[in-house]
Amino acid sequence: MELLKTFADEFVAITPGEGEFPASFQMGRADGPPAEQPVRTVKLAGPFHMAKYEVTQNLYEAVMGQNPSVWGGPRNSVEMVSWRDAMVFCRRATAMMRSAGLIEEDEVIRLPTEAEWEYCCRAGTKTVYSFGDAATKEGDNEAEHKASLLDPYGWHTGNAAGNDPPVGALKPNAWGLYDMHGYLWEYVADNWHRDFTGAPEDSSAWTDGGDRAPRVMRSGSWRDRYVSLTSTTRQSVPDHVKSDAIGFRCVRSAVGK
Repeated sequence: MELLKTFADEFVAITPGEGEFPASFQMGRADGPPAEQPVRTVKLAGPFHMAKYEVTQNLYEAVMGQNPSVWGGPRNSVEMVSWRDAMVFCRRATAMMRSAGLIEEDEVIRLPTEAEWEYCCRAGTKTVYSFGDAATKEGDNEAEHKASLLDPYGWHTGNAAGNDPPVGALKPNAWGLYDMHGYLWEYVADNWHRDFTGAPEDSSAWTDGGDRAPRVMRSGSWRDRYVSLTSTTRQSVPDHVKSDAIGFRCVRSAVGK
């Protein structure tokens, strides 16, 4: 139960339209690959809470009864889980936390929508990364995939070897969210679409295409070069795939929000 209490305390309140949180944002990247276009204005549907960290191995085991990870460490991010595993985790965590009085009966633990994820990764910025437009600086060795400006914020192939330190070892973005660039790819709630043509104008999940459609993952991972760790990078993934480079983080919100 202590792990669930810790989890409950490790959410950041996101309140679009108030203070530092814009009511809407430009999603996608005009000079990015086709999958990140067309750029569109997304209005956030309402407030929610985003987890500071990716789900850790000790938390996953407390909820699911097992830890499938390759790179062991209680506060390391859990990996070797599928999108469907992540959905089961969210349902079980919701039931357990309601029972313990850690969330309200009208609250739910769930995956973020793709729009919520990008909004939180950007943290109010319009740049390629949440810290600026460049990940490298003069003198970085391209052959070794060095990215000195990214290093303080994200684990990538230029500074990681898989068994990275626990979550939160690097700097957070401006909203206090850690590892949004790299460490592990992160599942979101949406089905995969080849681009944003016809996407919702609000921050709801884009789920047409059937229950067995490929899903979306964001963030990039420790296996990827810095160019795959931007705020807009997106990739498709079958819902049954498991990898030591994929994990997830959660949102807490009102039911139906």
